[in-house]
Amino acid sequence: MKKKIILYSLFCLGIIISCSKDSDDTPPTKNVDKSANLLATGASANDILSNTNFDDLLIEIAYVTGFRPTTTSISDLENYLRQRTFKQNIDFIYKELESPNEETLVVDEIDDLEQENRTAYNDGKTLAFYIYFADAPSDGDDVDEGLVTLGAVYRNTSMVIYESTVRELASRSNTISIADVESATMQHEFGHLFGLVNLGTTPVNDHEDSEAENHCNITGCLMRAELQFGGPTNKSSKVTSKSGLHSACDLSGMGMMKLLQQQASRGLPVVPALDSECILDLQSNGGK
Repeated sequence: MKKKIILYSLFCLGIIISCSKDSDDTPPTKNVDKSANLLATGASANDILSNTNFDDLLIEIAYVTGFRPTTTSISDLENYLRQRTFKQNIDFIYKELESPNEETLVVDEIDDLEQENRTAYNDGKTLAFYIYFADAPSDGDDVDEGLVTLGAVYRNTSMVIYESTVRELASRSNTISIADVESATMQHEFGHLFGLVNLGTTPVNDHEDSEAENHCNITGCLMRAELQFGGPTNKSSKVTSKSGLHSACDLSGMGMMKLLQQQASRGLPVVPALDSECILDLQSNGGK
């Protein structure tokens, strides 16, 4: 009888242990639908500008250790988004990453890093973005020719800022700060995500430069053609991708620094604003 009791107790104990192990198993990871964040640049222009489908913005700032953007430029970006969109809440999350240890970066590599590290995707009424601050320059740069890239957009919610290049250029100026260059770069690239110029937001009046696709022909505008890497003032080719992925804009470092210095010398805000034609375009597509 005692043997039966002992055997029965051991059997029950085995069941309890087995059930305990099963309950500790990690629940399956929720599948995330990324498709709405893998579209062409400008495809989400109306969703960004209006509140028809999304009320809120979530921006994931991924940065290589030591290359986190300044607090000032992120604050400037938030103000810019509030000024031009109807979004009620704009939140930022930060993710520090190890260096990929690359001398230069091509779009394919940047996209691979995003697929590996991005955590913010559209969810309900929240539209999500990913901005990667890199510690390496663009592979398309030609330093000897003075052609360097500050940033690029390559999907509807994806952007890269070549932070090492931003800091290098800012360090050469006594009047232009790192925050100035970061702010101008992010706001210009967000202009393309807004669909400017003729990149998802149809122009009310024709102001697209004939030599620099998706850029403005009005002097002093944040979307000015001379800021395009490969535009009228820079005849080099854009960053290319073996997979076919390409950047809609590669922002010229020399062009941007020249514009920022002109603004400062005239006593104007260092970071240029959108001109009236670009603002009219945004308003026609649901923005302010």
